[in-house]
Order: sequence, then structure tokens, then C-alpha cells
Amino acid sequence: MRLRNAMLAAASAVALVLAVPFSANAATGDFLYKVGPGVPVGLADPQSRECIDLPWTTEQDPGFAPENRTQSTATVFLDSGCSGDVFYVMNPGKKLGDRLKLRSVVFS
Repeated sequence: MRLRNAMLAAASAVALVLAVPFSANAATGDFLYKVGPGVPVGLADPQSRECIDLPWTTEQDPGFAPENRTQSTATVFLDSGCSGDVFYVMNPGKKLGDRLKLRSVVFS
């Protein structure tokens, strides 16, 4: 009888773990940058481990002056699709100047 109760308890625990939804993989906080003549824009709670092409950026007019106000590390790229040789790793809380250009980002 004890073995059956132990098996039932173990099976219930496994079912409970599988029933609890996993939390979304999002970087908590805001990622800010500027576009055009200095218009501030940003991403709120961006998805983690996914390349994000930054809205309102183009090849001729990339974003600039990024601020990583998330709790995750952000890797910013000059090219879209998180590709190319030009990138910069930004720790949480890091703010960079107007000279850094970017068009895509991925969060840890």
C-alpha cells in the first residue's frame, strides 16, 4: 500500500510540473535607441534569444545611441538580421553614444 501511495505522489508531482506553463523568455525592461534626427524609440520587454530587427531603422539611416535598460545582455548589430562583423555587447544598464549605429539586436 505504501508503494502505491508513493507512486501516486510521484506521478502527481510530475503531472503538476508538466501542467505549469513555462514563463515567457523575455528580457525584462526597456531597450531604447534613437532614429532619424534623434527621435527616441524603443522596445519594451523584448523577446530573448531571438534576433530583432529594430523598427524605423534602415541601411541608410540606422538607429543610434542605444540604452540597455533590460536585465539581459544585449548584442547590437550594424546589419539587420543580427549579422555582419560590426556588433557590440551591452551589459544591463549600459548606455552608448550617438556614434554607435545599429539595426538589429539579440538579448541573452
